[in-house]
Amino acid sequence: MKLYDGGRAPNPRRVTVFLAEKGIDVEKVPVDMGKLGHKSEEVTRLNPLQRLPVLELDDGTAISETVAICRYFEELHPEPALMGTDARDKAIVEMWNRRVELIFLGAVANAFRHTHPAMKEWEVPQLAEWGEVNRPKALAFLELLDKELAGREFIAGDRYTIADITGMIGFDFMKPARIERPEHLANVMRWYKTVSSRPSAKI
Repeated sequence: MKLYDGGRAPNPRRVTVFLAEKGIDVEKVPVDMGKLGHKSEEVTRLNPLQRLPVLELDDGTAISETVAICRYFEELHPEPALMGTDARDKAIVEMWNRRVELIFLGAVANAFRHTHPAMKEWEVPQLAEWGEVNRPKALAFLELLDKELAGREFIAGDRYTIADITGMIGFDFMKPARIERPEHLANVMRWYKTVSSRPSAKI
């Protein structure tokens, strides 16, 4: 199988960290997103939405969407469990991962895509006002998360999961999105220090 990878972009990086946590090595096909490689004929054939990452299986099946790719590997390699253990735990992990992805990472991404000059040719139309609106949305979610983290070590409970991967990468992406880190949120900062110090975060 091959993983068409976009490097340090948030969604490709989420899969990279997930695989590192699993100890899984997959052949990667680097795609230069800066040169619009994700819009190439090869990538478009696999994913008509022209987004990365994309996993191509040996039988030619193409799986796109970050969580779908992670789910595929979770089913093949259940340990360590990054997407939950039993029915209750899986539901809680999915609940928090969706919240972090849709509310927090989504807001950070919108701030970046709609205000950063480098994204002008990508995000058409680029609406600076919409980008600015999303900055406080991202911080508001972290305020909520700070209260949640007062009672547990990780986002979805007492164990590291895909929700922490999504959260960490969203937090890292705040810098290029020009969103100031909320140093006053002690629980969030404690959590971030913990997850960003894992070996998988350095890849």
